[in-house]
Amino acid sequence: MELYLDSADISAVRRLARILPLAGVTTNPSIIAKQGKPLWDVLPALRDALDGRGTLFAQVMARSAPEMVEEAQRLRERVPGVVVKVPSTAEGFAAIQQLTALKVPTLGTVVYGATQGLLAALAGAAYVAPYVNRLDAQGGDGIAVVRELQQLLSLHAPSSQVLAASFRTPRQVLDCLLAGCTSITIPVDVAEQLLTSPAVNAAVAQFEQDWQGAFGTLQL
Repeated sequence: MELYLDSADISAVRRLARILPLAGVTTNPSIIAKQGKPLWDVLPALRDALDGRGTLFAQVMARSAPEMVEEAQRLRERVPGVVVKVPSTAEGFAAIQQLTALKVPTLGTVVYGATQGLLAALAGAAYVAPYVNRLDAQGGDGIAVVRELQQLLSLHAPSSQVLAASFRTPRQVLDCLLAGCTSITIPVDVAEQLLTSPAVNAAVAQFEQDWQGAFGTLQL
């Protein structure tokens, strides 16, 4: 399984990379914009926060296929190893095909339907990212789309894989994993919810109280 953090918060990535077995970090234009720093400063800082391990994802901003390809090549030149996120639009599909021919790994992003994701995969995207929570927020079923997309890729584009994105709750993450998804990216707040439980904290506090009362110390 591949677990990614969907963030450009350098301190949060550094803190969580010490705890979680992160495969890397995903970003998008909105995530980068929140940092108020140039992309070319943020991506190297994220790599440093991961101690040089893991994969970084960064998205093109252009709308036309030729410009997307140009931006993708610039990303790869300045940040070696980055996976280029390309919106799953008509121009995006054309760009993914061209980038695949150039051996540039891509992720088809902004996926709101299984067929749309399949088209990105058939174009050559290594990853396809359905937006689970955004689908739910629109009255759809994000987990069902993940399940359908995984089946489609298994049948017709086995070299591509689902990298599920857009989570608001730990329950969505769990449901996605139970649906068989092997790659997910989660925001910092959801990662922290997965790591923290009031019941667990209360149990640990009780252990400490009982041990302290019996032995006068909190050490073994």
